[in-house]
Amino acid sequence: MLVAVVPAKNEAPRLEKVLRNLLAVPVDLVLTVLNGCRDCSEQIVRSFPSRLVKALVFPEPLGIDVPRAVGALQVRKLGARAVLFVDGDMDGDIVDVLRDLAGAVTAGGMDLALTNCYPVDELARLSDLASYLLAIRLALNRELGLAQTIGPASPSHGPHAVSRRFLCSIPVREIAVPPVALALAARQGLKIGVGATIAHRHLGSPFRSPVHARCIAETIIGDSLEAINMARGLPRKRSLNGVTYLGYHPERRFDLLEAFSLREGLT
Repeated sequence: MLVAVVPAKNEAPRLEKVLRNLLAVPVDLVLTVLNGCRDCSEQIVRSFPSRLVKALVFPEPLGIDVPRAVGALQVRKLGARAVLFVDGDMDGDIVDVLRDLAGAVTAGGMDLALTNCYPVDELARLSDLASYLLAIRLALNRELGLAQTIGPASPSHGPHAVSRRFLCSIPVREIAVPPVALALAARQGLKIGVGATIAHRHLGSPFRSPVHARCIAETIIGDSLEAINMARGLPRKRSLNGVTYLGYHPERRFDLLEAFSLREGLT
């Protein structure tokens, strides 16, 4: 069974195309994790003309990446052999990318197939903040011995796919901190690689405000610093050169993830 997990928060204008893209892969099930939605996202999912599309609804926002962990819990229970993670705002023409990722973990034997969202010809387009973020991501991958294989690719950015082995090997709480999940996968000798390449601007994600972009960058930088420190056997700090990178990390509702796990008997 190939399952897609789609975290979505107020993505109604884009959600229908994301669902159609996934069914074109094809997948056996699309689990849409709706968290804190105040638009018609739930109605779109529930009225979607396919019995393969399901909704998992959380009235409160779960915070960044926590919906991915919720979905991972559910699909692990279902016995899925592979999972595609695609954000609910990625409505670009990416069906071929999704097929490549799915194939990498089914036929290709990868446990974590990432998307390279920064081909070489895109690097000149990067802002100073994006360049710094990419440098931190690359520093983590060097620490893990993966830089030659995956460059700066990260499960924090772009669609990606994982095997059942990954799902059963990584503590679900850490799936909500993607760079840490990457580090744990590397530590356990799981097979990690780039399954697809597409420039970020073609994913379809909408333009966000500069404040949001900075918060996202600081979240991923902090997550990556946590992962680097963990890989070195040090406390999981989010600081570098006297600066602490929190971003949206404090908004992650690990308490809701734990409560869901206990309620569903998924521990």
